[in-house]
Amino acid sequence: MPRDDVDFRLEGYKAASEQIEEAFVHHIAVLDFTALAEHHTPDGRHSYYVLHDDTATWGIPGAPQIVALHIQREPEERAYRFQYATVPLLAMAQSWLIARGCSKRGIRLPPGTGTASADDTTRALEERLMGDGDHFALLASYTHDTSDTPEITVLLRAVDEQEPLPFRVLLERVDTVSWTRTLREGGFRTYKEATAWWDAHWGGEAPELPTLPASTSSLAVLPAVPVPASPPPGRAR
Repeated sequence: MPRDDVDFRLEGYKAASEQIEEAFVHHIAVLDFTALAEHHTPDGRHSYYVLHDDTATWGIPGAPQIVALHIQREPEERAYRFQYATVPLLAMAQSWLIARGCSKRGIRLPPGTGTASADDTTRALEERLMGDGDHFALLASYTHDTSDTPEITVLLRAVDEQEPLPFRVLLERVDTVSWTRTLREGGFRTYKEATAWWDAHWGGEAPELPTLPASTSSLAVLPAVPVPASPPPGRAR
């Protein structure tokens, strides 16, 4: 059932129900994945994966391509269950897994895997995304991977209604020469302001993201279900 290129460690196990088996086949087993990071507990009961969905680029334009997968095993019954989330950014997948008991150190990318953080700003923001809890909800994302400068835009909304800048945009850009990534964050008071920036960005005006004050609360995103891509207005792939 699992693909040969990712070892889900399910040999000798069966799904805890027919519904779980059908869901695993439909959402996981039939896809092509590259494992970016994985962590397994010593007792073998839990496995955590950050996966790249290699088939996503041929599917719905702009769809997120990172999958966070948590497999729970019951050795006594030789049964398994699983949870997963499809998200646009690596750090968001790591955050989702950490919230479900994964070691933060264990789910980091091994050296030489994927792209590297290009600067301290990127590293600091990714650390916040990984470890600060579910303060923001994912509203929309767009993964543009068909140019020489791939980038991902993400629109978030604060769960806390008292947050002074409740709408956030994350912008990740990949340098395909150095194989590094930069991640930046902008804050907006209203949904209208955030989507105006989004429209201008994808319209080719390339506005700068508004800088956040140092006291602004930190980010992390834990979507409960896979979130579909929202294509930018007027953008064709």
